[in-house]
Amino acid sequence: MIRTFIGVDINPNTVQKVSELLVQLKPRLPGIRWVPSRNFHFTLKFLGDIEEAKIDPIAHALERALCPFPRFTINVKSLGVFPDGKRPRILWVGLEGNRLPALALEIERALEPLGFTPDERGFLPHLTVGRWRQFEGSAKTFAEELDKWQRHQFGESKVAEVIFFRSELKPEGAFYHPLKVVALA
Repeated sequence: MIRTFIGVDINPNTVQKVSELLVQLKPRLPGIRWVPSRNFHFTLKFLGDIEEAKIDPIAHALERALCPFPRFTINVKSLGVFPDGKRPRILWVGLEGNRLPALALEIERALEPLGFTPDERGFLPHLTVGRWRQFEGSAKTFAEELDKWQRHQFGESKVAEVIFFRSELKPEGAFYHPLKVVALA
């Protein structure tokens, strides 16, 4: 079994801008396990552990569904948290793009016949940049810090391809390896 997901890489210049913000935030937001910038990506669908025999059928389904899909641009902006500011677990940078929901829906439709159920959670495109095991700070101070970055623009990123990734978990962190790259129209 291999751990897999479908995602989009982010423009290196935009990743650099996000990384520069995180350098400023690190001393102000204690207790976060920061995601290395090499792992910044947008997950369109997490597949979890799959049998290696499913790699080719998934790759073919993605290719059929996504090759006609047009390329587009997303804006990388603002900071937010899941589930909320009083008990944050995930720190994220938001993504905006008119075609993102349609792209995610195409992937859901392509993979449903292969046994992957559609995600029931609401669609909120984001880059996870940090995780808390236990939030120990002041909710008020944290809310003020987040508010400073609410409308911050990190840049744009072109969505020209979708990547079917293998995720390898190691003691030094996760490593992502492309299994299939599907170019958009």
